[in-house]
Amino acid sequence: MSTSSTMIETLVGAAVIAIAAGFFAYASKTAGVGGTVAGGYKVVAEFDNAEGVNVGTDVRLAGVKIGTVTGQSLNTENYMARVEMTLDPSISLSDDTAAKITSEGLLGGKFIAMDPGGSETKLADGSVMTLTQGAVDIWSLISQAMFDKNKPVGGGGTEPAPQ
Repeated sequence: MSTSSTMIETLVGAAVIAIAAGFFAYASKTAGVGGTVAGGYKVVAEFDNAEGVNVGTDVRLAGVKIGTVTGQSLNTENYMARVEMTLDPSISLSDDTAAKITSEGLLGGKFIAMDPGGSETKLADGSVMTLTQGAVDIWSLISQAMFDKNKPVGGGGTEPAPQ
């Protein structure tokens, strides 16, 4: 193998690595992965079920990303999932805003959806949100519907009609 052939292969390999690194940087910046909201304010919410929510999960309002989950722990006093979020400082939410864990379709990833309230009092840095709804376990709902023997499906039981 000649020296010029080896040099060309090395340059092509370096170009492929550079392009892959550039694509990864662009994709992570576009998706908002790897960073929190700069200068944002922190709020905390407690959920009965935070399945699918991790550090880096989006916080959205009307489908638009307004923050990121920055921490997650278990409150050992009430056994609820404590989720810390950093929100965009330009978005001022009222203290009666509801936080709900939802998903992007049936098999999509989870995110926290904010539903703003109407209170005049605004969430401040370090506020604790009290109106929350945890993640729905779709498989337990399907299982309950399929295997619950006490409730006839469609109302068509086998008992005779009363006379």
